[in-house]
Amino acid sequence: MTAVLTPARAIGGHVQRSADPVEGAVHEVFVAHYPRLAGWAGHLVGDRDLGHDVATEAFTRLLSHWQHVDDPRPWLYATAGNIVRDHWRKRGREARAYERIQGGQPRPDQAWPAPDQAQLLSVREAVEALPDRLRLPVLLFYFADLSVAEVARQVGRSEGAVKRDLYDARARLATTLEEAR
Repeated sequence: MTAVLTPARAIGGHVQRSADPVEGAVHEVFVAHYPRLAGWAGHLVGDRDLGHDVATEAFTRLLSHWQHVDDPRPWLYATAGNIVRDHWRKRGREARAYERIQGGQPRPDQAWPAPDQAQLLSVREAVEALPDRLRLPVLLFYFADLSVAEVARQVGRSEGAVKRDLYDARARLATTLEEAR
């Protein structure tokens, strides 16, 4: 039997539940958390459809790791946060590649005045610029509303270390955003 994200299957207009208890449990978590997770991820990547893709990928991974997950909600947000981080890295690599190809010059059909730096820098971009050690705790604590204990469990650090990371991240974000003013 192939694992699918939802245990419900339509047969002749009737919904049939899967006999697989893992699929049933993941389905319950899916119903409870998918909309908010997809919205959170969409907000982080700035694309609603991509946010749904990120959430779907997180649930697909949950299905294959179900036996090792104690609390699915923080696990899903940590997994989605890692997928988002990978997306940001890929986007950064692509931007650098385009920059190299274009030699730092806009295409002739795209001449524009230099934008105001304060308008360019958003909170999301400031969070993206944080080191990996600080970025995921910020995403999980401030954007996914997980507790310090849940964040600590997901990133594999002590609660005190997570509190320090959040403090350091706030200081860096304040400096970055203040410089952009």
